[in-house]
Amino acid sequence: MPAFSTVHNLMARHGLLPGAAPGVPATGRFEHAAPNRLWQMDFKGHFPFGGGRCHPLTLLDDHSRFSLCLVHCADERRETVQEQLVSVFERYGLPDRMAMDNGSPWSDTTGTWTAVELWLMRHGIRVGHSRPYHPQTQGKLERFHRSLKAEVLQGKWFADSGELQRAFDHWRTVYNLERPHEALEMAVPASRYQPSSRQYSGRVAPPEYDEGVMVREVDISGKLSVKGLSLKAGKAFRGERVGLKETGKTVITRCGGTAQKWGDRPEEKVDHHG
Repeated sequence: MPAFSTVHNLMARHGLLPGAAPGVPATGRFEHAAPNRLWQMDFKGHFPFGGGRCHPLTLLDDHSRFSLCLVHCADERRETVQEQLVSVFERYGLPDRMAMDNGSPWSDTTGTWTAVELWLMRHGIRVGHSRPYHPQTQGKLERFHRSLKAEVLQGKWFADSGELQRAFDHWRTVYNLERPHEALEMAVPASRYQPSSRQYSGRVAPPEYDEGVMVREVDISGKLSVKGLSLKAGKAFRGERVGLKETGKTVITRCGGTAQKWGDRPEEKVDHHG
């Protein structure tokens, strides 16, 4: 008798699960149409080595599966993430969107925007998050992590951060340039990737808003007032001037040129497979 998971996967593949649209596979592979439309970012689970603990920061292009970053970090602080992202942006340019999970430092328990998200938005990058408690919604990155663990980390001990980073760099080169990928019809990720045309300058222009947009300054508690209503923007926005525009039942907020739904930290559409 086949295992429950086998039957479940077969039913899902053919759209036979309750609530699934007829004829639409519930777990079909999805990818963005071009490089740099979406980058997936996460920390691989931390582990000990001779110099302390390693928190591997990983970044993957959704379209090409190209690994943009695989780097040893001593912690998971906002400043550490931003320092590494600057290096990536300087080399590969800026993506249209970035998707993360719901953990620190790019998310918090209050559901408001974080300092990392605000920093990305200031650079014209839209942000989204995987579904809570569904890490498989960042399927490509999860597969990347499994391969990293099996081929580099499992059963290995690294004496220092230099040895560790050299192992990361070597494996990333093989992954990007040498290893055929089944989901890419046996092409290598580097053959499907090219740097973004949106260059990183390091400068953030002051926000400018169109006529008719409500502009409010966020107070020290991370809140602002609109038509007698108090909206919670989050402490990351303290002192910021944000623009708001109501469209039906939705309020759109802008921080400079980047628009997001107010209070709705969007779940990014990424696939369940590698």
